[in-house]
Amino acid sequence: MADSALKLQLTEAMKDAMRAKDKARLGTVRLALAEVKRIEVDERIEPDDARVLSILEKMIKQRRESIRQYESAGRQDLADIEQSEIEVLQTFMPQPLSDSEIDAIVNQALADTGASSVQDMGKVMAAVKPQMAGRADMGAVGQLIKSKLGQA
Repeated sequence: MADSALKLQLTEAMKDAMRAKDKARLGTVRLALAEVKRIEVDERIEPDDARVLSILEKMIKQRRESIRQYESAGRQDLADIEQSEIEVLQTFMPQPLSDSEIDAIVNQALADTGASSVQDMGKVMAAVKPQMAGRADMGAVGQLIKSKLGQA
């Protein structure tokens, strides 16, 4: 069974963090590897890079939500911990797309799908998601598509 390159990168990062005695980074990387392992066991699959990427995206999204909750509760100390975990997880993500790149991909998808109203949003999202996976906030992309379809 061949491991994905991203999973191997996580494993190497864990070893490096152990050697450097970087407890914060080590803990975050171990959480990510544990989540990958959980998927392997639960679904009896060997996750590829795309699946590992989606796992990391989900972990980042969870931490962003936790930050909002902690900040609204006045617990900045906990929000800072979550933010540092996001920073560690983002080191394994591909280079984020710029706003102009996102706009170009969305415009191309709108043209390709012939979308004309908000009812066509699912088709457009399906077209852009593979190109943007792990490289853009899909919630923000959804809002951009919705605003463009609203104008159409």
